[in-house]
Amino acid sequence: MTAAPLADAPAADRDARSAPLAGPVESRPAGALRVLVLTSLFPSEARPRHGIFVETRLTHLVRDCPIDARVIAPVPWFPSSSPRFGSYGLFAATPRRATRASGVDVTYPRYPMLPRIGVPFQPGAMARAALADIRRLRESGWMPQLIDAHYLYPDGVAAAWLAERLQVPFVMTARGTDVNVLASLPGPGRRIAWAASRASAVVTVSQPLKERLVLLGVDAAKIAVLRNGVDMQVFDTVDRRSARARLGLAQDGRLLLCVGNLLPEKDQALALQCLKRLPAERLLIVGDGPMRAQLAVTVRQLGIESRVVFRGAMPQADLRYAYAAADALLLTSTREGWPNVVLEALACGVPVVACDVGAVREIINDPAVGRVVAGRDVQEFTAAIAQVLAAGTPAARLRQHAAQFDWASISRGQYDIFTRAIARAST
Repeated sequence: MTAAPLADAPAADRDARSAPLAGPVESRPAGALRVLVLTSLFPSEARPRHGIFVETRLTHLVRDCPIDARVIAPVPWFPSSSPRFGSYGLFAATPRRATRASGVDVTYPRYPMLPRIGVPFQPGAMARAALADIRRLRESGWMPQLIDAHYLYPDGVAAAWLAERLQVPFVMTARGTDVNVLASLPGPGRRIAWAASRASAVVTVSQPLKERLVLLGVDAAKIAVLRNGVDMQVFDTVDRRSARARLGLAQDGRLLLCVGNLLPEKDQALALQCLKRLPAERLLIVGDGPMRAQLAVTVRQLGIESRVVFRGAMPQADLRYAYAAADALLLTSTREGWPNVVLEALACGVPVVACDVGAVREIINDPAVGRVVAGRDVQEFTAAIAQVLAAGTPAARLRQHAAQFDWASISRGQYDIFTRAIARAST
């Protein structure tokens, strides 16, 4: 690998990309590939659903393929874990290390990060924090053959610098906002392009993300589309009455569902506007986030308090009961990469009405399983909900559609990318 000029990085980050680590790198064994996953998106005891999609993909990869993985998930440093500091307190509450249910060891090193003004220095700070943990892994006899980074900035840029330092190949995965928003910003965009030019491969979770990266100048031949899958055992059908009883929901009437973080880009307010026009339906909103109070205000202004239920974020094992309790899932986001909730709902036998964002049309490619609404018109979205509810597609048919999106083929595709990258680096 050829190192880029240091001028490509801010001065504060340059020491993260100094000379390669001293000492010989152990030779590649004939068995499992040693893969270091570097990502700021990974669950912990403090934030159990943060980046759950990255852990889910990794869990299936190590289950399906000969992979020996370690995870380094850097976390911004914060002095207090008090709940009064909200998400910042959760940074401090994150454990320093853990072994997840999948058996994968994870470390959560801290790095300095000032809100907003610290963004240009974030990749270097992450790389330095990760480097300390890599040294400890090496001292224990484990050295990665490849770095697998999830999210292009700051994670992918940090991985590029670490890969040069360790003299190993790296792959980075784009997931949505990193392409649709960050890659368009002058500073992050330039550094994403730099990292992509040095990556062995760039993975996207949908075709639209690949097309967007190509428009931004990334070599199309280097980009592989590996969509997310769905675990058909975790997300299965449950009797609706039993599911509603478990969640303490009323048994009568039809129930609509929104699942996701309560953020501006998720725009659950659109679902509330539609509910106002559907007087016989109720709505369950599952998720946490800063828009919770504003959504409650909107509920009161619309006069639909008796028909809306808010529930906090749920573990995946419990989330299937929310899906099973519903008659339809509503995806109202203004942007997405690969919206996992769509596949999860279908696997639980629940149809979907979704805005035309991200990879939605790749998933809902059959009108029997849901509707995709091109715009954000309330009347049009409401009409689509009514159509889906009237269709009454059997749950077995919806599960059959979801089963096409299996994890095993995704794991094989990822493993092939890794083996090719390692083979090229060794020649």
